[in-house]
Formats: sequence, C-alpha cells, structure tokens
Amino acid sequence: MKEKTVVEIKNIGMIYHTLEGETEAIKDINLNIYEGEIVGIVGPSGCGKSTLLSIIAGLIKPSTGKILINGEEIQKSCKNFGYMFQKDQLFQWRTIIENVVLGLEIQGKLNNLAYKNAEEMLENYGLGDFKHSYPNQLSGGMRQRVALIRTLLLEPDLLLLDEPFSALDYQTRLAIADEIGIILKQERKTALLVTHDISEAISMSDRVVILTKRPASIKEIINIELSCPTGIRTPMKCREAPEFRHYFNKIWKELDVHV
Repeated sequence: MKEKTVVEIKNIGMIYHTLEGETEAIKDINLNIYEGEIVGIVGPSGCGKSTLLSIIAGLIKPSTGKILINGEEIQKSCKNFGYMFQKDQLFQWRTIIENVVLGLEIQGKLNNLAYKNAEEMLENYGLGDFKHSYPNQLSGGMRQRVALIRTLLLEPDLLLLDEPFSALDYQTRLAIADEIGIILKQERKTALLVTHDISEAISMSDRVVILTKRPASIKEIINIELSCPTGIRTPMKCREAPEFRHYFNKIWKELDVHV
C-alpha cells in the first residue's frame, strides 16, 4: 500500500534582504513527509532549521518554492498545522482543562463532546487529577504534556515541534521526550521535529534530515531502523538498540560541527 503524502516541500529557498545586502538562509530544499511518520531535522547551529519550520507553518513566505499540504498549496498560516514551541505557552490564570480546550474555544468548536474528549485525553495521559489545577502547580514536563494535548485536540494534519524540550533539565527532557514520543505514535500523528540533540532525533524519528551549514540545504536523509526490544517502541528503549551508536556517529560526522 502506497504511503499517503501529507506535506510536500518543493524547491524552498529563502533570502533575507538587509541594508548590507542579501543573506541566503535556505537553498533548494525538497522533502516529502508521509502520514504517521516523525521526521527529525538536525543541522549546525544557525543553519536555518527554525526558519524552515516557520516557512512550512506558513508564518514566513519563502523567496522561492512552495509548500503543499494534502496536495494543496498553502498561502498563509494554516489551521492544519499544530505548533509546539520551546515554552509551553500556557496561560497562568486558566486551569489545565481551560488551557487544553483554548484552541477549540478560539475556533468555535468547543461543545460538550469536545470538552469530554479533552477530559478523557488528560486522563489517558496521566493528567486527569490535575485538570482543575493551574500551570504553576505542575512540573515543566507535565506542562509540556498539557501543551501537546491542547495541540492534538485540534486534530492537525502535521505537528511541528520546535525544540520542544530544550527548556527542561536533562533528566526531565529524557522522560518527557519518551512520553511525547509514545503519545505521537499512539495517536498516529505526523510530526516534524527540529532539535539540536542528535540522540533525541534518532530515538524519536523514523527519518532524520541532516542540513548543511547556511545556506541550508539537505545533505542527507537517514532512515532510522532500530532493533528495539519486543513490545511498544519507545524513544528510551530505542536508545538501547545496538544500531543507535552507529546512527549517532554517522550524523555527528555528517553535521561537521567544527565548521
């Protein structure tokens, strides 16, 4: 059965114009993202990873090329995308359940059924007892879980993750990346993950896209195939796979971090 293409990135280029001249940030990027897969994007610091994510989200218009979602070109910010930022962006004066249903409320889609669905999702992912709590009463990892559930309730075709765990301490980062990786797979969501963490990219992704230094272009796309223990494949278990070190060394070498 042929995989369904959710997003097509065609010949994307980005040039910034300043008083000093032109700066080419991205050059000729082509990539298809398929339904139900998680694609990780890594590259040297400052190469334009977040710029590419903003273009895909429709927040920035590219200088060249186009983005198609489900075969249709996007012209502006698209409701079919969910966006997870480095910070959880929860409102401190709203309870957890009120934060979770905010997107539905804004879109005029909040009804009794949607509210019940939100409560069930909080319950399923270990937050049911905190639905009437406030964000400052939750840990950083729990807050990121709330932010993900809020995004998933909008049923986006593509979830864009921009360094979503970078504000967390290392131990919490490992735990919440594991939890969110499991949730994405259980919900069969299509996602694009931008990260500086090679291990995170390998453990969470089906494919890893390596970008060159600026102007960013695709240097290599690596299919991640890990021999994880039997049972559900989790990011934490993937780190124990015998192939993990091979992928890490290969990506590290391709990134050419000393340039």
